[in-house]
Amino acid sequence: MQRFLFVCASLYFMSGLVSVDASTLEIYRLLNLFGDVFSRVRTDYVESVEDQKLIENALNGMLTALDPHSSYMNEKEFQELKDMTKGEFGGIGVEIIGEHGVIKVITPIDDTPAFQAGIEPGDYIVEVDEQPILGMTSTEAVEKMRGKPGTSLKLKIVREGKDPFVVEMKREQIIVKPVRWKIEKDIAIIRITTFIDEKTGEKLLIALKEIREKLGHDPRGIILDLRNNAGGLLEQAVAVSDVFLDAKEIVSIKGRDEKELQRAYSNPGEEVKGIPIIVLINNWTASCPEIVAGALQDHKRATILGTRSYGKGSVQTVMPLSGYGGLRLTTHLYYTPNGRSIQAKGIEPDIEVTQAKVQIVEDAKETFREENIPGALKVELNRVKQEKIEKEKDKDKNTEDKSLPAQKEVSESGNKKEKSMLDPSEDYQLRRAIDLMEGLSIVRSIEKDI
Repeated sequence: MQRFLFVCASLYFMSGLVSVDASTLEIYRLLNLFGDVFSRVRTDYVESVEDQKLIENALNGMLTALDPHSSYMNEKEFQELKDMTKGEFGGIGVEIIGEHGVIKVITPIDDTPAFQAGIEPGDYIVEVDEQPILGMTSTEAVEKMRGKPGTSLKLKIVREGKDPFVVEMKREQIIVKPVRWKIEKDIAIIRITTFIDEKTGEKLLIALKEIREKLGHDPRGIILDLRNNAGGLLEQAVAVSDVFLDAKEIVSIKGRDEKELQRAYSNPGEEVKGIPIIVLINNWTASCPEIVAGALQDHKRATILGTRSYGKGSVQTVMPLSGYGGLRLTTHLYYTPNGRSIQAKGIEPDIEVTQAKVQIVEDAKETFREENIPGALKVELNRVKQEKIEKEKDKDKNTEDKSLPAQKEVSESGNKKEKSMLDPSEDYQLRRAIDLMEGLSIVRSIEKDI
């Protein structure tokens, strides 16, 4: 019937009853071609295939051929997307992308089964419950990994430099916690894990309030950790940037018509005025966090530290299709306040620091000093020792860990071991950020004295 309608439409317009241009006639000719192929598949393919599946796959084929971020969502998938923006969904808590026919992990979400199982950014998922997923779209792969909370799931992982291994986990009702914080030496370390939560900006303000209440004053500085953050909602990138900027441009977006330029600005007044900021980024910082980092960098409001970001500078618009799910379509490119496009370029850090393993040199511990000399004055030495004890007590008192989970790292054999998140002794980039912030604090105190 559908084929017949396409043919009739072509004949009707070609009959001259309605005047149309050549491009319109070409569209109907191609739709006729689609109808022919669809009809042949329905009648001649070796197995029976549901009409809805054929159409959905055809739509997805059309959209994914445009770029990796455009896609069609059926009603179930569209509802799951809406649930994610509320901060709750069922599954294992991993953000993925289809890349050259395989599924690549962008990042596991903190404190989820995927995170606890040791899944890392850059991992490739090649099997789900012993079923190969080569050639699947990311939407199809997500569908296989989701399921009823409490049910088990096995993933076969390929990681660079290691033999393939299998991890097993149980699905859970995922509750996204987009903002986490910790205090280290009166410096606030704020980690934003995702922008998919529609209240990310609000939760950042709550975190700042809690930090001030804990310290009893403003922090000496803020380290904003945007590493392994795969993005989310554009309006939340604007909301987060608004916290750190005073009546400044945050981002501009352009569509097909370059005349239709849209700009987003921060409100007058800044929540953390005068407090130095360092932003941590890496190669898995993508989209929304790149907007934040780019805005703060262009306005010289923060020092960007880490490695070049992912470079996703496109905006997807989600369009509901009444009764048929929704359409995720790339409609715009975004630009930093200075007009830089991030697409396939990313944000270059002001200070490049690659992640490295922190190792204490044992020989450095045993150093000969004045106190080692026989007969050295002990009065001052005892006073210094007492001050050191008091400082350690204050450090324990002022260090707050706000629901930062332990990460289980998977070794080559598949065994799990605990690793603390946002621990400077384990995180070289964070250690460097803290050192830099302490240096900035010293310079600021000297400038005040002058």
